[in-house]
Amino acid sequence: MKLDIPAGDFAGYIFDCDGTLLDTMPIHFLAWDEALRALGNPEPLSSDLFYSYGGVPTRRVAELFIEHHSLRADPAELFHLKEKLFIEKLAQVQLIEPVVAFARRVAKTHPVSVASGGPREVVNHSLKLAGLSELFPIVITADDVVHGKPAPDMFLLAAQRMGVAPEQCLVFEDAEPGIRAGLAAGMQVVRVPSRT
Repeated sequence: MKLDIPAGDFAGYIFDCDGTLLDTMPIHFLAWDEALRALGNPEPLSSDLFYSYGGVPTRRVAELFIEHHSLRADPAELFHLKEKLFIEKLAQVQLIEPVVAFARRVAKTHPVSVASGGPREVVNHSLKLAGLSELFPIVITADDVVHGKPAPDMFLLAAQRMGVAPEQCLVFEDAEPGIRAGLAAGMQVVRVPSRT
């Protein structure tokens, strides 16, 4: 994987977690599919639909899946079941090495942070299992903002916590909602290819 890093002098770096630092998207897909089937969805989950929601806060994704599949299910129940299944499968997670290597390099001289659409408990658990907790002292999740991606709120809060002006931040993202959020925050964005 080759990262297309824009030229410029950036003062801070913000990384999405799933599909950017960690190759968790296949695990999220399996967990969503299993949870949806458990709640009555008769058909396999569409990978195109799944990836179209990349970066959207997990609770909102639960609502969108229920609407899309016309399920008579509680979004909160789907959310909790999916997160339980995801955590059970998390031991399989792999680092996305080029992004992690870049983060380790810039963290020696610049502030770095994570801005993820996942719930805090799951994001922190993922980073800890991957051995990345120490690298990222600032972690912003869907629990910290009213409006998740594609709104810019997570990235703006990450910049604020790092003490860096938004226009001096570089964002690393794999999903369209997150890319739109970074651009809406006035930041440059590196697209991380996560679908193979």
